[in-house]
Amino acid sequence: MESQTKVCQNCKQEFVIEPEDFAFYEKMKVPPPTFCWRCRFQRRSAYRNERKAFFNTSLKSGKKVFSLYSKQSNIPVYSDEEWYEDDWDAMQYGRDYDFSKTFFEQFHDIAVSVPHKGSSCEHGNLRSDFVVNSDTAKDSYLVFNTSAMEACAYCNASHRCRECFDSTNMNDCELSYELFLSTKCYRTHFSSQCIDCTNVLFSKNCKGCVDCFGCVNLKNKSHCFFNEQLSKEDYQKSIAELRLNTWSGCMEAKKTAHEFWLKFPIKYIQGVNNLNVLGEYISNSRNIYMGYLVQGADNLRYCQEQMFPGAKDSMDISVWGSPSEICYENAICGYGCFNSKFCVECWPQNVNLEYCMFMENCSDCFASFGLKNKKYCIFNKQYSSDEYKELKKKIIERMDSMPFMDKKGRIYKYGEFFPAEHSPFGYNTSVVSDHFPLAREQVLKEGYNWDDVERTEYETNTDASELPNSINDVKDDIVSKLIACYKCKRAYRIIKAELDFLRQEGLPLPRLCVDCRFADRLSQRNKSQLYHRKCMCDKKHAFHAGHCENEFETSYAPSRPEIVYCEQCYNSEVA
Repeated sequence: MESQTKVCQNCKQEFVIEPEDFAFYEKMKVPPPTFCWRCRFQRRSAYRNERKAFFNTSLKSGKKVFSLYSKQSNIPVYSDEEWYEDDWDAMQYGRDYDFSKTFFEQFHDIAVSVPHKGSSCEHGNLRSDFVVNSDTAKDSYLVFNTSAMEACAYCNASHRCRECFDSTNMNDCELSYELFLSTKCYRTHFSSQCIDCTNVLFSKNCKGCVDCFGCVNLKNKSHCFFNEQLSKEDYQKSIAELRLNTWSGCMEAKKTAHEFWLKFPIKYIQGVNNLNVLGEYISNSRNIYMGYLVQGADNLRYCQEQMFPGAKDSMDISVWGSPSEICYENAICGYGCFNSKFCVECWPQNVNLEYCMFMENCSDCFASFGLKNKKYCIFNKQYSSDEYKELKKKIIERMDSMPFMDKKGRIYKYGEFFPAEHSPFGYNTSVVSDHFPLAREQVLKEGYNWDDVERTEYETNTDASELPNSINDVKDDIVSKLIACYKCKRAYRIIKAELDFLRQEGLPLPRLCVDCRFADRLSQRNKSQLYHRKCMCDKKHAFHAGHCENEFETSYAPSRPEIVYCEQCYNSEVA
């Protein structure tokens, strides 16, 4: 089938459905989408709360639960341990399908009835009570969307790290601080996109470097200071002069380093070891079209945050992988997800699911919620194989003849993901606000929810501006202080493990609260939007004498200050 241009029923902009898309829709037996890919991504993201946690009460035991769901959401929650117990079964919430009502309103009714896992953590966390979306955390505090983290705090989207603080998108790192999008780093602080680095500070895109400061695009170097090679003695002297144990010294170093970074070219796409990919933050992958934050994947289109290797042959899936195969319009599904579509939080080991949420080890289920080890279920009721197939067919037909209409008039037939207005999270609570930031008024205008949750406001007894400039002057009683964030004025505290780490590394106390520090790191991450641009290289290379003529799609907008090169020119100058 040839390409077709459609008008998105959400943003009203034109979008193109390619022949490869039509082939996949035919394979999955779904109709073409009515939302463009960015609006589909936005809609799925509304169902993901990665790091906003609340105290709630278990419906089962009455105990306090650290939860992804606020009390105001009216979502029934169990603690994760209670949810996995065998003394209850989500099948008790089963019901018949009512052909006089729309499908999506009926599914929403069951979704707000069945108990949810409070913090969506798998078994295996040890002495890590205040974590969400995490597994096998040990002695960790406020880590979000992580696995196998030990003695870490304030980290998100990170895995297999030890004694790391305030970092995002890192893997296999140790004793690191304020690190972004980095792998296998040791004692690497205030740095971005580094691999296999040790004792590196305020550096970007370095690999295999040791004892470097303020460096860019270096490989296998040591004792470099702003890309200048120094002796070991001169390097140590230069570092000492910066007074990095002080807040003023660190902030001046950060400002100088970030200005220095802009003098060097960057590649149009951030990623390595790829074949035929289009998007941003893609590595070790092939045949990726409009991908964003993808690792170790094959044959994906319009997919995001597949940071666990193993996703393949899928379209429009957001968050996870590890592995998932032949999936469409899923959010937070993985760990063995096969031939499933329109699902949320289905893991591990699920096959042939449609319109399901929070399923584990299930197969051939439709429109079910919170089931474990089940087959041939619809709306949490058991059917025979023949009954299941017949009823499923009738419901799909009814979804088309009696579609759901949301509060903005958007039509939801079979083939649409769940309406954003049915998400248990507000726009400002879910990750959609990270990818598509909007003001409250615009959010409500577009038909999304907004959480006006009254957070507990603790009375502060210290202002961030009053903190000692040097870590050497900080007293032990700082852990008992409630500090007013320099930016938002909300209270935050310094935990003992954090204080011990900062003293050990000779780094000053943070002046911002956890949320503001996260927002500062997130500002380093480009959005998924791509722009058509021309290579900015004007140096003489074997393949061009004057200005390079190569063009590409990149996440760097033309208005940004970075020097953006095509891969050929970048490799000639940097690799």
